[in-house]
Amino acid sequence: MNSPALVILAAGRARRYGGVKPLAPIGPNGEAVIDLLGSDAIEAGFSPIVLVLGNETGPQIRHHVETSWPAGIDVRFCIQERPRGTVDAVLAAVESVDEATPFAVANADDLYGLAALKTLRAHLEGSNTSAVVGYRLDQVVLGTAPVTRGVCEDDGTGRLSNVTERKQVTRDGDRFSSSDGLEPSQLDPRSLVSMNLWGFVPEMWTELRKAMEANPSASEEVEALLPDLIASLIARAKGGEESAVTSFAMLACEEACVGVTHPEDLGIVQQAVLDQVAAGIRKSSTFSSVG
Repeated sequence: MNSPALVILAAGRARRYGGVKPLAPIGPNGEAVIDLLGSDAIEAGFSPIVLVLGNETGPQIRHHVETSWPAGIDVRFCIQERPRGTVDAVLAAVESVDEATPFAVANADDLYGLAALKTLRAHLEGSNTSAVVGYRLDQVVLGTAPVTRGVCEDDGTGRLSNVTERKQVTRDGDRFSSSDGLEPSQLDPRSLVSMNLWGFVPEMWTELRKAMEANPSASEEVEALLPDLIASLIARAKGGEESAVTSFAMLACEEACVGVTHPEDLGIVQQAVLDQVAAGIRKSSTFSSVG
């Protein structure tokens, strides 16, 4: 079997951050988020790396990758023509991957860690089920600014049973709360949450296409979102409805996932990366596995 591709969603316009988030300099030598993520993905065994870009920030990201990444990396570029959500963004990559091979999806502004990417790659190569990597809530909310996190529920057998998008999640010391109106408002810091690191069986392409065909009016205001589609697939499976993808393994990760959402996150994430290097869980240079 071919190595699984990693589709990196980099088409966002980063209005809250005020810049091109994938190019935020978070590495110990000023490396961008996309550099560290790409380096981890290559070392974890993903190939090709497929970058889904938008018309607004895409040229900057592509130029950076083409001039900064080592030669020999199979990196491919595709465009999401309109901001219609993450379902549409993943579909934009379909012509750049082998549709018969499992693939993974990640955000371009999050740093998932080598261990999580290796775990996901091994799952895709050794299983016939899709998967989500779950991180502890207290390992993915580092600052005090509000964020959105998908709280995952396990069915007791290692399978994802539900994903609930919780908005306006904030941290106050060791306490986590959400002011989105849902209950509970106080969140367990040990809760597993999705950071949009997914692994999919090839049949997922069928469900992605069906989702967009059923939602032709998707737009920037009413997006077709990947977590919503996955929650729908799980609900349909529970109800006995037939679909191409029926279950998602829960792959728990104990390490942190850090990312840039707000301008004030930059210094926090830079320090987190330095701490990872000092702890020996991150190399001090990127693409050292590329010979």
